[in-house]
Parts: sequence; structure tokens; C-alpha cells
Amino acid sequence: MLKTISPAEAARLLREEGATLVDVREPDEHARQRIPGARNLPLSQLEEAELAVHQGRPVLFHCRSGARTEGNAERLAAKAGPGCQAYIVEGGLEAWRQAGLPVAEDRRQPIEVIRQVQIVAGSMVLLGVLLGALVSPWLYGLSAFVGAGLVFAGVTGTCGMASLLRRMPWNRPRPATA
Repeated sequence: MLKTISPAEAARLLREEGATLVDVREPDEHARQRIPGARNLPLSQLEEAELAVHQGRPVLFHCRSGARTEGNAERLAAKAGPGCQAYIVEGGLEAWRQAGLPVAEDRRQPIEVIRQVQIVAGSMVLLGVLLGALVSPWLYGLSAFVGAGLVFAGVTGTCGMASLLRRMPWNRPRPATA
């Protein structure tokens, strides 16, 4: 298992020991907000990707809140390799920001697809309830349909709405700024 370290300790390892910082969030999340110098290695592509670590230097993994890195600690430890000093940054990007450490933000990038799904799904459920109450009880079916889709996404890990939203014009990749 990987040990957890504070953002301040992670910053020290980056500065003094040339540690490699790896962001395990999806590319759309990394494009909008990131720790400067972090490499993006999404959990969804972990097995296919190559993680070139510098011998003898620590590897630090982070996500937004720390939940994804902690939940995948075994996979991340295996990716770092035997004998590698590897750590999880406690609290992820949120704790890093709260510690007053630098965060690069590019507001020209679209908000994360998962947040877009939450906005669209929530709006459709609310619309279904309103239409069901005001127009016809049959329109409650819209809310039921969205709820069933969310359950399916949670059980299978496949979200049709996210796939559709990723193809929208506003989610096309844009060149990142510093």
C-alpha cells in the first residue's frame, strides 16, 4: 500500500528531491485545474500507459479530493513498481489549494464532463417532476428514465450521457495555458 503525505510534504519532495507528480484524474479535469508540473495519467488508462519514473526519486499521486487515489492505491503502487518510493497526496488538489500551494487554472476549458452530467441529469429530473405535476403524470417517466440511466452508469461504469456530452462542440480539446 502507498503511504499518504501532506501537501506540504509533497511540495518539499517535489522541490528538494525532484519527485514525479502524477495526476490520476481524467484529461478534462486536468486541463481545467492542475498542480503545475503534474503529469496526467488517468486511472481509466492506467494499465495501458507507461509511467517512466526516475530511479531513486519519489512518485506522488493525486486526484481532486484523495478518494480516487486512496481507492486505487494498490493499482498505483503496482504501476510505480517495486522499490519505488510512492505516495498519495492527502486530500488531493483541494488540500493542495487549501495549503496555499500553487494551482494552474484555465477557465477557457469546459467544466469536467462528470459535472456536466450532474447538471443535465439534475435538470432533466427536475423537468420531469415539474411536467409530471403540471402537465401529465406520464411525464414523471422522464425522471424515472434518467434515474435508471444513473443506476446503470453506477453499476456498469458506463455513462451514455457522459459519452454524448464528450462529443459536444464545447468539449473539444483546446490548447492548455500555463
